[in-house]
Amino acid sequence: MHLNHLSLTNFRNFARLDLDLPRRVILLVGNNAQGKTSILEAIYFLASFTSFQTNTDRQLINFVEAKNPLAVARLVAEYQRSDPVDQRSDPVGQRNKKKHKLEARLILEPTGINGQRLRKEVLLDGVKKQINEIIGHFNAVIFVPQMSGIIEDGPEERRRYLNLALAQTVPAYAGVLSDYNQALSQRNALLKMLGENGGNSDQLEVWDETLVRLGAQIIQWRIEAVQQIERLAVRVHHELTHGREVLRLNYQPAYDPLPPISMKLTTDTDRSALKTDEIQKGFSTRLKELRSEEIARGVTTIGPHRDELRFLTNGIDLGDYGSRGQIRTTLLALKLAEVNWMKERTGEWPVILLDEVMAELDLQRRADLLSYVSDAEQVLFTATDEHMFASEFVQKAEVWKVREGNIQKE
Repeated sequence: MHLNHLSLTNFRNFARLDLDLPRRVILLVGNNAQGKTSILEAIYFLASFTSFQTNTDRQLINFVEAKNPLAVARLVAEYQRSDPVDQRSDPVGQRNKKKHKLEARLILEPTGINGQRLRKEVLLDGVKKQINEIIGHFNAVIFVPQMSGIIEDGPEERRRYLNLALAQTVPAYAGVLSDYNQALSQRNALLKMLGENGGNSDQLEVWDETLVRLGAQIIQWRIEAVQQIERLAVRVHHELTHGREVLRLNYQPAYDPLPPISMKLTTDTDRSALKTDEIQKGFSTRLKELRSEEIARGVTTIGPHRDELRFLTNGIDLGDYGSRGQIRTTLLALKLAEVNWMKERTGEWPVILLDEVMAELDLQRRADLLSYVSDAEQVLFTATDEHMFASEFVQKAEVWKVREGNIQKE
């Protein structure tokens, strides 16, 4: 998969930007606050429909445009990806590149008296789609130094990481997760009502059934994803640390389908053999056991919305005791594993986006990183100084200077 053309209108500090992108490594070089990261942010937004820099989409709209009663930001990607061809006419499974056009619109429109609301529109090849239908058609993996929150911050950051990776890779994941969250919201509202006013708790049955059906599928997808990503990340991490450290990913579902036994955090737990119906049965039973407690608390206490993921090296939990160097190395291994995992699952290289990564790495890890991404179809780096890269690498790359939102190709 590779991006041929990127068009931005009223996005961040770009009033208008049109870029033809080559199928190779691109270095975006310039001082801070010139627009380098915004380009990566726009590309990643078209893959995930969320920003890695803000949780408020209205901040993505150019601040001058946002002053208007009706403000619109447009992001358009023209890209090529391989689509499976008819196996009857192609028994060896050859794949043909097809061109696609993906457009996202962020529309800030007036509502009520002096109010505004933001809505999104997404089009694939000119046809409006729901985000859940389209996410994963264009894939990208982003790595920025501030992503240390995946390891250091609360469990919601690690769930968000899993959700974004799975949504791009498993076609049905985004839709199932959305339906789960809606059912969870309805169940929590009913729990609160029952706790405050009383009533027949059997009313929860319909939401329990929905929550169990959707939640079990999410749990199974996460079990599989963590196991596969760990397999790839362990190898990369072993090479980056020259065999001095062993990485583990410890997935801790809030409803654990395995029987409760006493085990240490460092103990390997294999849930890969579990079937969806087994998870559903146990999840349903556990919800019934907790019903009185949850009515009293007015909230659902178990399920994928409370899952946890921990990162350990040599048995040490990095979220609690990891050094800056260990966290940086683990994140790099995790993101490189994510790239290869997407390639394994989809048959496509995602577009790789690396923001100011070289400044955070020593010379050996810089060389390792460049080696790891050399096989990908398209990689975009940002840097304040191209001398952070080996001269041989720079000579093979496309170098663009970014200054005040303008791009000059060298």
